Amino acid sequence: MRTDYDYWVPISVPEAVKIFAAIPARWHIAGGWALDLYVGEQTREHSDMDIFILREEQTVIYTELTQEWTLYKADQGTLSLWEKGEYLHAVGDVWVSKNHEAPFSFQMMLVEAEQDNWIYGREPSIRRPLPDIFLKTDHGIPYLRPEIQLLYKGGSKKIREKDERDLIRVLPLLDPQAKEWLIYALRTQFPEGHPWIDYIQSSF
Repeated sequence: MRTDYDYWVPISVPEAVKIFAAIPARWHIAGGWALDLYVGEQTREHSDMDIFILREEQTVIYTELTQEWTLYKADQGTLSLWEKGEYLHAVGDVWVSKNHEAPFSFQMMLVEAEQDNWIYGREPSIRRPLPDIFLKTDHGIPYLRPEIQLLYKGGSKKIREKDERDLIRVLPLLDPQAKEWLIYALRTQFPEGHPWIDYIQSSF
């Protein structure tokens, strides 16, 4: 078990592409980097690198990555080694480093899918076809659609200051359809209301 949660030296986007392009599984850049790829430039510092993968494809990803990397299950505030042959049924995040003493390099988000549809884990009624959850840069780098990434940020138990800044920066670039979907998703997850909804509506 590791407790050095802040020991991060994240890989770059090109390094992430080099690692995952060789793995026969679907993956997308997520987190703040996904929003910057949508914007077209780096707009702030990033303390980590998030990779979006499907839970059902974890075995092939584990097999490929463990040839050079050490994988840790991030679950309920603890980091424990992901053992060979262990299938992660509920763990949502995996942190990756070169070895037990090296800094963490990237994090993988394991997400659910059913009948070729992505399922939002915090509110399973929110779904989209898998081909519709990502975009690609001009260089072919796949990244999570901005409205979905903003849902992950706004739908968190604790909205951080950087999440607010990300919304303010990216919202003017979203088309009306993306804004409407984000409002729908936030209303579905938070029927009692959400502070972002009025702000998004005011941007039309």
